[in-house]
Amino acid sequence: MSRQLFFRGMTGTLAVTCSAAIAQSVAHTPSRDHSITPSSPDLILHNGIIETVDETLGQVEAIAVRDGVIIAVGTNEEILALAGAGAETRIIDLNGRFAMPGFIEGHGHFVGLGQAKMNLDLMTVRNWDEVIALVAEAVAKAQPGEWIIGRGWHQEKWDQTPEPNVEGFPTHHALSAVSPDNPVFLTHASGHASFANAKAMEIAGISASTPDPEGGEILRDVGGEPIGIFRETASGLIERARAADEAARAADENEDRGQDARATAPGSGMLRGQFAQLDRAIDLATQECLSKGVTSFQDAGSSFAVIDRLAQRAESGELGIRLWMMIREPNDVIAANVARYTPLRRVGDGFLTVGGIKRTIDGALGSRGAWLLEPYADSSESTGLATAIIEDVTETAQIAMVSSLQLCVHAIGDRANREVLNIYEKSLSGQPDDFDARWRIEHAQHLHPSDVPRFGEMGVIASMQGIHCTSDAPWVYARLGAARAESGAYMWRDLIDAGAIISNGTDAPVEDVNPIASFYASVSRRLKDGSQFFPEQRMTRMEALKSYTINAAFAAKEEDIKGSLAPGKFADIVILSQNILTVDEDAIPATKVEMTIVNGEVVYELED
Repeated sequence: MSRQLFFRGMTGTLAVTCSAAIAQSVAHTPSRDHSITPSSPDLILHNGIIETVDETLGQVEAIAVRDGVIIAVGTNEEILALAGAGAETRIIDLNGRFAMPGFIEGHGHFVGLGQAKMNLDLMTVRNWDEVIALVAEAVAKAQPGEWIIGRGWHQEKWDQTPEPNVEGFPTHHALSAVSPDNPVFLTHASGHASFANAKAMEIAGISASTPDPEGGEILRDVGGEPIGIFRETASGLIERARAADEAARAADENEDRGQDARATAPGSGMLRGQFAQLDRAIDLATQECLSKGVTSFQDAGSSFAVIDRLAQRAESGELGIRLWMMIREPNDVIAANVARYTPLRRVGDGFLTVGGIKRTIDGALGSRGAWLLEPYADSSESTGLATAIIEDVTETAQIAMVSSLQLCVHAIGDRANREVLNIYEKSLSGQPDDFDARWRIEHAQHLHPSDVPRFGEMGVIASMQGIHCTSDAPWVYARLGAARAESGAYMWRDLIDAGAIISNGTDAPVEDVNPIASFYASVSRRLKDGSQFFPEQRMTRMEALKSYTINAAFAAKEEDIKGSLAPGKFADIVILSQNILTVDEDAIPATKVEMTIVNGEVVYELED
């Protein structure tokens, strides 16, 4: 099905027929009025500097929207002439402000963002003593045996090294002393390490004799005793114990109340308490994203149970933000269930898409979990951790190919990136030239120079996070040494020049989901102390803007419906307090999101 859409360009009135791809996507949105005409918009924005991020359209003054779709862009005079009589058309005067496509978070953890709002926020703690104090406060308010959960601490950002310590990490004793009866589980800012107190380790059965799991490490003191730090897959030992303990506690509470301990929310496969917690996390994440101008969010790995609930909310019109989901389940579970999710390519008026499969092949640099070709500069006996078996990821690649899903593999170290590129090259060899895989490497942070051209040659998306560069830079030197940092860390310029597509994001809740901060990092590479981290690798402002809009849409095979402000695309728009393409560079971080529009509806306005 195709439909005629019109826009008034600067050179006159043009008729544009939607491509088959756009028309097909519209066919999946039953609430849409297919008889749209440019004479009856329900929303007009005018008198602004509107960056369409469309090379043909460029910047325009005004835009018209009908039923969530952009129907026209052009001059103030042309677009205002389309306004309906009376209150039929809402008209917003931009008063010269800057408008652009809604930001697309190219890699984050959506439910995790909401959950982080529900637990201890350790992002801004200055030292280990402050962590202990926050936990002590939480214990005073908690029920006996209740888990104390937090996230966001990073030992490299503290103003002092804790004593005693192992590799700069604190031991559990002081934390265990303030929480002897409440298990404590605190996730590292990177998400690739965690800290547990003695009670949590007791519940998990962790002792000096517990072996390291494959792809993980239990950090120990000189006597072989666990200090409370769990790297990579070792965190799963605590996570699984916590899940079992909380489920048992919930069942006991239900039984005490005379309720069926197995009661689940309809269609969710979850206990009612879990279902309510998930919904709360979804709501909190949505509010946070919309306040930051994020209208689409690419979720870096969720279970089928979570995707099911998100699909229900999308179909009932209760989601509020567009989500593109990566499935994160074991290979056998994906293979057995993926066919059921094929119809979820786009549901709920384009608010949910199931488009990828997520795997993780190494850890993070800060916790020395990134898999390197050569040993760490500050730990000569370690090259990091391989968190997955090559053959297992290769099997995932075959599942992705058969199901026409994109494969999205987390790789931070140069060894990890090389191994993933090798898997992609082998798996995609023999495919026809028009096979549109668009497989992705999530993070692609540290590359060997010889692997940089392979991204462009193979069409692999570099799904990177600008803010990680300036946030991590202080310890990149320590982990890699100056030479490897310069030749391989956050190689944006080299990747772009080699023909690669870079998508941007924040990895929230690892970092604040704020795209302005990540945009600024991408164009400046400036650290808090005013220095710059190899500025020759900076993006231009337009490159950075594209990485957060049309490139991110392309990275999810959604450039037909979002990423630019062109007729036929969803009316997802953000209005900023200043033009981030022209304002002085040092003023970019002060930019505020004044209005967020999703599907043609104003969903956030900055209060005066």
